[in-house]
Amino acid sequence: MFYYVYVLQSRVVKQSSTTRQSRKNNGLYIGYTTDLRKRLGEHNRGLVFSTKPYRPWQLIHYEAYLNEKDAKRREEYLKTNQGSRLLKRMLKEYFYQNKNK
Repeated sequence: MFYYVYVLQSRVVKQSSTTRQSRKNNGLYIGYTTDLRKRLGEHNRGLVFSTKPYRPWQLIHYEAYLNEKDAKRREEYLKTNQGSRLLKRMLKEYFYQNKNK
């Protein structure tokens, strides 16, 4: 069994006071799961409270781990300031291409 750490990007960033988290993270959400397709579907159907207002979501990055602790550790790291900077460097070309669309 694999454990996936995933990064979603909101396709729509609303401009209200309730979107501070979405704007702060450039509309990104980081999580982990054992079933990536199912979890993405849950996010897009509004079944996840924290991501419901920012639907629809697009999967932009994922990593697979054999060990659940490793996946949780990576998820926690990517949610830190240092991890966020690393993620932005890793996905630099993705963000550059989408900025120019």
